[in-house]
Amino acid sequence: MSDRPHGYPRYKLDGCRCYTCGWAVAQYNDAREHAIRRGQWQPYVDAEPVRQHIRNLQECGLGLRNIAAAAGVDRKRLQAVLNGRPDRGTPPQVQVRPALAAAVLAVEPTLDNFGAATLINAVGTTRRLQALVAAGWPQHRLAVRLRMTDTSFGATIHRDRVIARTARAVLCLYGELWRTDPRQLGVDNQAYSRARNHAAARRWAPVSAWDDDTIDDPAAFPEWTGMCGKPEGAHIHQRIGVPVCQPCLEARRGHYRQRYAEKKALATVEVQG
Repeated sequence: MSDRPHGYPRYKLDGCRCYTCGWAVAQYNDAREHAIRRGQWQPYVDAEPVRQHIRNLQECGLGLRNIAAAAGVDRKRLQAVLNGRPDRGTPPQVQVRPALAAAVLAVEPTLDNFGAATLINAVGTTRRLQALVAAGWPQHRLAVRLRMTDTSFGATIHRDRVIARTARAVLCLYGELWRTDPRQLGVDNQAYSRARNHAAARRWAPVSAWDDDTIDDPAAFPEWTGMCGKPEGAHIHQRIGVPVCQPCLEARRGHYRQRYAEKKALATVEVQG
């Protein structure tokens, strides 16, 4: 007998005619008839958006097994969508069930969905480590907490790619330490100052410059001043002694260009008058 739980699939696929399976089929048929009368019956949807989403996830580094696990579906069903079933001589599916489409399209390339050894972009990992150093945490202390050697930690803080297991460990550590004062947790004043000076010399952004929504975005810039990206930001950079960031440079240049254009237009009007 099948190991499937009693319900619609067991009635249809295994021929079970118990009360539970019969009730499930009756409920399904009733819902189907009501949906048909309302014009809402949609047993299948186009498979192409699902297929494209799977490919996009794979380009981000997610394997088919991890995608299937995140969606809660069997991996063979995704293989049928992508490549068909060569063993049966069938091509890639043209249509899929709405429930399958919704489950797959809901999967995002988030850290939790990657396999432990999958290589991923390290930008969020390095920013978090650099921010902790900028907060006064010595690199050796962070390496110990991550169970790394100093050499391995020094390489990780500059890497372009890291494995997902390391990224998850750093994310967890950052969550524990980002609001703490290292001096209250055993870091002496000399080591604290040395870590902060090391970060400042390399322009590593502090915790306060990052938002949880942008720290993993490679295109994001740290918010050093609270006004970054506006003309006022450049002046605040100079006041606090932090080199002007790219958004503030562009905003200041745009402001100067606008003022120059306004003055030129005014001078033209005066000449014509």
